[in-house]
This record gives sequence, C-alpha cells and structure tokens, in this order.
Amino acid sequence: MAAGPSTPSGPDLTQGISPADVPDSGMLAGHVGDEAVLVARRGTEYSAVGATCTHYGGPLAEGLLVGDTVRCPWHHACFSLRTGEAVEAPAFNSVACWRVELRDGKIFVREKIEPAPTPAHAKKPTAPDRIVIVGGGAAGFAAAEMLRREGFGGSLTMVSTDNSPPYDRPNCSKDYLAGNAPEEWMPLRPAEFYRDNDIDLRLETEVAAIDPRGRSIGLRDGKSLPFDKLLLATGAEPIRLDIPGANAPHVFVLRSLADSRAIIERAKSAKRAVVLGASFIGLEATAALRAREVEVHVAAPERAPLERIFGAEMARFVRSLHEEHGVTFHLEQKAAAIDGKSVRLENGQTLDADLVIVGIGVRPRTALAERAGLEVDRGVNVDGYLQTSAPDIYAAGDIARWPDPHSGARLRIEHWVVAERQGQAAARNMLGAGEKFTQVPFFWSQHYDVPINYVGHAEKWDDIGIEGDIAGRDCLLRYRQGGRVLAVASIYRDRESLEAEVAMEREKGS
Repeated sequence: MAAGPSTPSGPDLTQGISPADVPDSGMLAGHVGDEAVLVARRGTEYSAVGATCTHYGGPLAEGLLVGDTVRCPWHHACFSLRTGEAVEAPAFNSVACWRVELRDGKIFVREKIEPAPTPAHAKKPTAPDRIVIVGGGAAGFAAAEMLRREGFGGSLTMVSTDNSPPYDRPNCSKDYLAGNAPEEWMPLRPAEFYRDNDIDLRLETEVAAIDPRGRSIGLRDGKSLPFDKLLLATGAEPIRLDIPGANAPHVFVLRSLADSRAIIERAKSAKRAVVLGASFIGLEATAALRAREVEVHVAAPERAPLERIFGAEMARFVRSLHEEHGVTFHLEQKAAAIDGKSVRLENGQTLDADLVIVGIGVRPRTALAERAGLEVDRGVNVDGYLQTSAPDIYAAGDIARWPDPHSGARLRIEHWVVAERQGQAAARNMLGAGEKFTQVPFFWSQHYDVPINYVGHAEKWDDIGIEGDIAGRDCLLRYRQGGRVLAVASIYRDRESLEAEVAMEREKGS
C-alpha cells in the first residue's frame, strides 16, 4: 500500500458545523483550506487534529477513537488527540493540532496550534550517560527516536551492519519492489535527523562481542564502546539454501534495501523468475515481480501457501489470488539444484529461471547474546520490561522472546510493528519508565491490491469463525482456542480489526 495524502473532503470547518454533526465518541472529517482535519468528540470535549496518518497516509476518520487517541485503520498507528503526537508506531511524525471554538451553537476550526517544543536534550540526574543500540532496523531506530523524543541528553550510539540508514523494510518486498514507491520514501528519517539529534549512527559496523560485566561492546575493527544501558536489536537473517547453485549470481534473498535494489536491477532484464518458499516475503515478492511483468513460478514444501498462519480457507484464497495474476504454484516441492538457467525440483521437474528469490524463512541473530552468556531460548529471553538476564541490557524486535500477557506464552514474533513498539518501550524503560510491554501483536501483508491485517497471535486453534466472504475480499476471521479469540485476520474490515485489537488489550487488563 503506497503512501499518499488523502484529498480533503467533508465540510469546511472554518464555516462552522453543528455539534450534532459529531456523535459522542465519534469523528467527522472536514477540512481547513486544503488541509484535511478530523474533529473528534468525547462527551462535551472536542478535539481537532490532522486527518491523515503520517505513516502511509491512511484516513484517520475511518479509524477508531480509544480514550484520548485515534488509531489509523490501515496499520494501527496511534495519535494523541491532545497533542497530535504519534504515540505508537508505525507512525513517528505527529499530526497537526487545531484550535476548536464553540460559538453561537456551532463548532469552528480555523487556527493551527503550534506544537509544544520537544524536550531539551539535557542530562537528567537519573538518566544513564551512555546508551548503545546494536542494530539499525525497526527496533533500533524506534528506540533511538524515542530516546531523543523523551529528552534523553546523553551519548547515543547506533551500530548497524547495514550500509543504509534505517529504512522502511516492509516496502522492500511490497511497493518499492513493485516500482510503486520511490526511493525517497524508503528512509525512516532523512540523514540530517541523526546529525540534528546527535545520534552517532555507525553503518557497516559489526559488533564482535559484548562484555556485560565491563559494560562495553567490542567492534570487529578492534575498537570498543562503553555503555550504561545497551539495547540488542540485531534482528533476523534469511535462511540460505544448501543445494548446488544456491550461491549463483542470479539467486537472491530478500531482507535488506540492498537486496531489494539488486532484485529490481535483475528484474529489468529477467523474463522468468522462480520464488522458492511461499512465505510472506516470497509471496509479496511474487506480487511485486508480476507488477513488473515477470513470469513467476512459486515452489514450496507447503500444501497451501500460508496455511499454517491463516488456515485452509484463507490459504486457498491467497493461492487463487496469485493464480489470477498469472502465478504458477508447485507445492509440496523443494528445490534440489539451481543452474544458470533453471531450477530443478526434487521431483525432477525443471523450471526455467533467470531470477531466483529464496524466501524460506529467517532465523534470529542471537550469536552475540549467546557469547555474552545471556539467557537464550530460540531467541533472547527478556522479562516484561524487555530486559535480558543481564542488568541494563535490553532486547527488542525479532530476537526478543517476551512473556505475552494475552496468550500466557513466551513469544518471539518477526513483525515490523511489534519490533518498533518494543524499541519504543525499551527506550522508555532504559530511562526508568518501568513500563511493561503489553501491546497486542499486529502485522499486515500486501498481495496486489489486497491487504491482509492480522492482530494477536495464534500458533494453533480449535476453530476459525469466518464473517463475510473471503473470496469476495470482505471478511474477518477469528482464531479461537478454548473459546478465546487469540487472533483476528481481516480483508477490508479495518475498523473491526482495530476493535479486535482493543478487545484483546482490554482482556489483558481484566
């Protein structure tokens, strides 16, 4: 789903509207000049904020009011109605606030309120002097941004093996790969953000070791960095094939912006591609290549694509959706070998390919944590505050396994929004907030013009309650175990997806 501002619609708020036009606990979209503005009502209190989500341009008026916040219907970003602040990822930029006047029985919105100044980056007595973040992905960036937003004035260093500053990784397999999102949309912040916020961003830098007792990290080049608080956000790495030809120059994995750029370049001359793995990454890449008019065959060991995540009915829909766009599936098959012109499957079938994408999953990068003696169990174990087994060392994102209050299990989830929100929570906790991470997991996947939203987490279920019509692309699926709803998947049921998220949050608090 490409970013883009919404076109202002609804009433001209400078001319006034009747209070009856805004229902209690409801919203009305209007405009001030050419700016889209949302008026929200809670009892006798009215608020007005920018009506366009700063993440991908979603229409906030179609979202949901929760307390004194509004949530975006597309990807569940959350904004304060009082300040406009983006209080929960995936949005980081605030929306504008407007002054609301009640006069002569009407509501007027005319004047934009200047945002409050951000806290000065001054050292607070109780704050650490030096914070180091290992990882330049979703969790690492969100933590650095939140630390400065919260007014942390100490030394802040972010170490990343990537050669690009933090970028919008989901778009690497979605609109950017398809050619619908330009290069300038990819950075999460412009280069000057790191300079202006005194964030020492060290790209193409590898950490060799962590010394929890000495409170320092050792870099591969022999230098060391001391820390008072450390955040591990090393993410995950693609699983590589171990078959003949797996390292050929036309074989790619898709994890980084560099990977996506390389695939785009190859796709310019490619006529036939084979995608190995019917994962989210594999299928999103498939859709992107079809947008570039490349013939695509998908080979995977699964009986149906994404059946383990979504169940049989949604899996059938996903397969048929891709087949409608000309994709050929070879399921219950693995690749045996790759040469310069083809992929040979284990059943002996040969598929022509001048481009191969391997999307067979990822594994968490836990080697640093293991060598440092941190508690690791299929991920880095953290407590409810995202602190590891070592004092003052935190972990967030794809490597973190945390106690989830909704399921009662320890989870490690490879979702972009989860990583960002964990980074934000870890940042606040490194500054002494004592805030448990309790957010409900959320992710979205894009297949052609069909977005699939998913809240919660269900590794297994007793039954799936289906509302609406999956084939008609208007549905909501509830995954239940023991009568409890563990997760909800939806297509074009955005408000209901938000309502399911809130219901799960409230259940956690009960």
